[in-house]
Amino acid sequence: MTMNNYSDLLEQQRTFYLAGHTKPVEFRKKQLQLLKQLLKDHEQEIIDAVYSDFKKPAFETFGTEIGLIINEINFAISNLDSWIKPQHVPGSLVNFPSRNYILKEPYGVALIISPWNYPVQLSLLPLVGAIAAGNTAIIKPSELTGATSDVLQKLIGEYFKQEYISVITGGVETSKALLALDVNYIFFTGSTKVGKIIMKTAAERLIPVTLELGGKSPCIVDETANLEISAKRIAWGKFVNAGQTCVAPDYLLIQESIREDFSHHLKKAIQELYGETPAKSPDFTRIINRTHFDRIASLIDPEKVIYGGETDAETNFISPTVLDNVSWDDDVMQDEIFGPLLPILTYTSLEDAVEQIRRAPRPLALYLFTANEGHERYILENVTFGGGAINDTIAQLGNHHLSFGGVGNSGFGSYHGKASFDCFSHQKSIMKKNFLLDIPLRYAPYDGKIKWLKTIFR
Repeated sequence: MTMNNYSDLLEQQRTFYLAGHTKPVEFRKKQLQLLKQLLKDHEQEIIDAVYSDFKKPAFETFGTEIGLIINEINFAISNLDSWIKPQHVPGSLVNFPSRNYILKEPYGVALIISPWNYPVQLSLLPLVGAIAAGNTAIIKPSELTGATSDVLQKLIGEYFKQEYISVITGGVETSKALLALDVNYIFFTGSTKVGKIIMKTAAERLIPVTLELGGKSPCIVDETANLEISAKRIAWGKFVNAGQTCVAPDYLLIQESIREDFSHHLKKAIQELYGETPAKSPDFTRIINRTHFDRIASLIDPEKVIYGGETDAETNFISPTVLDNVSWDDDVMQDEIFGPLLPILTYTSLEDAVEQIRRAPRPLALYLFTANEGHERYILENVTFGGGAINDTIAQLGNHHLSFGGVGNSGFGSYHGKASFDCFSHQKSIMKKNFLLDIPLRYAPYDGKIKWLKTIFR
């Protein structure tokens, strides 16, 4: 497609939206059902495409991509009638008598730009919110997952009219061209670096945005935690999708007194998950491409490897790797790892742990393993982060009652469940009055009225 084609597509979607086709709740439900049917009809085709891109096991693709979207669709369909109703709110004395309510109005044409690490989920989960809220949508999936992007483009084209939902594939130039369009909303998932570019571009035309970014998400383990269970849950959350997860634990903060014991349990947990030779495990994903492989491999300091460390450039394989005796000056601690490397740092007190976490920008997620509720309260009250879990990792994403989003450098705006509907909806506030009573206080002349005005505002 050329820039003219993109402009034509935008005009088609704007015309479709302005004609009111997307507004009826029954239309929205029908489209959500259609998206669900697409996923069910072509489940194996989608799984095969994702496997082709980075050898992701079918269990992970269904569990972290297809299944999550179906769950989200079901929740939206079940609750859309209540979400779409006007929200009545109390009036104020200054406007007595009046009725007051908030209407949930779609923005119009939404542009969804998704990353490669969960190419189906992060393209279609925001789409569920866009459809539920009554928008049209243009989706730009990542060029790094070519097989999956091509399948999404084909299937969306078969199930939906392009003036309603369309998938545009291509590289950086395509993204730039789409960002030049005067869409009504931009939803971006990706790196902080690109997120700044997106926000700058949107700001020039005052287009509202949601940015779902990343960061170095800490995982704290204190001496009261069950170390065996903690290690297994951490190993799973870190190494699913080979660590290429924005909310994966990026580094460990282990209480100094349990460092050796926990390391033992962590090694054992990794071995239980992927065997003695992870390269032969059918359950371990590969790194997306050679560029990312080289970046991650360069962060491995052989002198600090206490488990793993194996690499194979030909297959983009990096084994689950644990690094110990890591400091904040090491290369692995400078940016989000986004790969299967897990550095271990230690702390002596919770105050020390908090101080260390605050050295980095506010993270997307935080995980705490503890049996002490006082420790839990202290961390939650003293560390700002997008969201997280106590005594588990990344599983919070499976609950559509919990909104998902970052803070500061890890993004802003949230979605999942009702938050997805709210994300793609403009809240239009309305006050309605009748003609039966017209209080003269507000009208000039004002002489002698200010005392009554001050009474109202007290």
